[in-house]
Amino acid sequence: MTQGVSSLSAQTLKYRDDTIRPQDDLYRHANGKWFDTASIPSDQGLYGSFMELRDEAEASVHAIIEETVAAVNAGTEQDPANVRIAHLYGSFMNETAIENKGLDPVRGYLQAIAAINSVEDLIELSGNFYRKGISSFLQAGAMNDAGAPDRNLLTFLQGGLGLPDESYYREEQFAQTVADYQDHVAKLLDLGEVADPEDAAAVIVNLEKVIASHHWDRVKVRDAQARYNLLDRAGVLKLFPQLDLWLRGAGIDEKYFAEVVLWQPSYFEALSTMLSDETLQAWKSWLTLQVLRSFAPYLSSAFVNENFSFYSAKLGGVETLKARWKRGVAFTEGAVGEDIGQLYVAKHFPPEAKEAMDHLVQRLIEAYRASIATLPWMGTQTIEKALEKLSMFRPKIGYPNEWIDYSSITTDPEDVIANLAAANEFEFKRELKKIDDGVDRELWFMYPQTVNAYYHPLLNEIAFPAAILRLPFFDAERDLASNFGAIGAVIGHEIGHGFDDQGSQYDGTGELKDWWTAEDREAFESLTGKLVEQYDALSPTEAPEHKVNGKLTLGENIGDLGGLGIAYKAYKLELAARGIETDEVIDGVGGDQRFFYAWAECWRTLIRPETAVVRVTTDPHSPGEFRCNQVPRNLHAFHEAFGTRPGDGMWMAPEDRVEIW
Repeated sequence: MTQGVSSLSAQTLKYRDDTIRPQDDLYRHANGKWFDTASIPSDQGLYGSFMELRDEAEASVHAIIEETVAAVNAGTEQDPANVRIAHLYGSFMNETAIENKGLDPVRGYLQAIAAINSVEDLIELSGNFYRKGISSFLQAGAMNDAGAPDRNLLTFLQGGLGLPDESYYREEQFAQTVADYQDHVAKLLDLGEVADPEDAAAVIVNLEKVIASHHWDRVKVRDAQARYNLLDRAGVLKLFPQLDLWLRGAGIDEKYFAEVVLWQPSYFEALSTMLSDETLQAWKSWLTLQVLRSFAPYLSSAFVNENFSFYSAKLGGVETLKARWKRGVAFTEGAVGEDIGQLYVAKHFPPEAKEAMDHLVQRLIEAYRASIATLPWMGTQTIEKALEKLSMFRPKIGYPNEWIDYSSITTDPEDVIANLAAANEFEFKRELKKIDDGVDRELWFMYPQTVNAYYHPLLNEIAFPAAILRLPFFDAERDLASNFGAIGAVIGHEIGHGFDDQGSQYDGTGELKDWWTAEDREAFESLTGKLVEQYDALSPTEAPEHKVNGKLTLGENIGDLGGLGIAYKAYKLELAARGIETDEVIDGVGGDQRFFYAWAECWRTLIRPETAVVRVTTDPHSPGEFRCNQVPRNLHAFHEAFGTRPGDGMWMAPEDRVEIW
């Protein structure tokens, strides 16, 4: 990572709108010209810096897949991994064959449902279907045991809903959405040749309303303590006696069921009463819908278009279906993402990028260490524990050291549904193998070609896939201030999740364990409570009648606040390490201002009103405009960099500013 560029014209200043003062609105000042010229692609619900990078990564992956398919078809490439890619992509792109088959690929599933004679049969069949990727009334997979994170346990979560959230079924503001959903269900059932589809749709929606009434809301699901419920076989069956049947259908051996974790015990207790002989016909209709919905994107155009018309057009306001090649890329990635990832890294991730990122991560950790050591609101005992946890952070940059072996997947060049089922079955077996093998710390939870990053509290690790390590987030040749304000803040954000309202409940080993004194936890919650109040008062521009949920978004807001604040401190540490007292001025912009401009670049977003409603209801991240503006308003460094004054739009009185980490 070098220091200094001759011009910022192609980067930080490109979209600056000087008719808007940064002291009033950093978001629209830094991105104003982008807002004037950009538009949301017709096949997307929102667009911005992340989506621009995702489009670039998608195009790169598409080129890789097309080259691979051409080589396999020409007979010049016989590597099994490349053959798998070619078969998967080719089967999806064979639109003529898919159209000719119509409903035939899923008739076997529908016939199996029709043959059900008891609720016990239905539960067992649902378990069997789950292996193939068909949604069930629950979700299951391997996760670290929060009480002993060096082992994986079978973990069960609530499920069963077709709308984005339980609140859709109970809040009056979503009444029309529920009516539209019922109409969509009827149309999908009609395509599935279900008799009396309107009546069946009404029955299904009423059943889902009952299911939703027992769901935990999203704020409660975030509670790490509440969702950690370690039970033995007897304890689980006391709550949900029928789970034995589901496990038998799924082919899950008893050895995986000696101890399990239930995230929402009350849901499973209620589920045991919902699944009864009296409701059998409703559940059969519901399971039919799961088959049709789970496979709809891969069936003939009638199914694809109906699925799009509700989930993308109605819910998200999206205008057009994604091009078939884009959907084919997503399908292939979903099946063998790390096969593709190896090819992507070879073409698009130079070693020097990894080296520069390693340096940035270490500087951010150093800044966190210095900040935590001097926190005015935290006592010595808790500071020592926090520093211990920080010392145990494990960063992952770019791509895995070990790749997933997909060789057991059998692919068919002609049958996309069979390929989808085979890929889902592979993932199901891989989940169980995690329990057999124990925790694999080399495992990644994103592909290298994914534009994102994550923190895993049970592993105490942060990961930054290769595809996010590009402009506007990162460039090894860019000036220091801009790199620290962009990717540095992202790094700081992910580290910050280890110390947010939920991540702070795990120690350095990943164990769910209280390492705080009562006084320090109270002080922490006093600060985070102020942050909740700040965000509760905000409404997104595109959905002004909806408020941000400060409790739902708290973890991400803490991550943003700590991430940007610590990134600024890390930037100053880097300058000091280089013997630079005052950063250079580039195109009339000093280092501190470039730092915040780079931050603002990352969050520019256009979003459709319909998508904004879904996001503000269900997304734990705040809208882009608030990620950009609300965080700097809390930072003294921002007010100093731009000379804000009372009355300015970005002004926040010093006593109201929240600084946690």
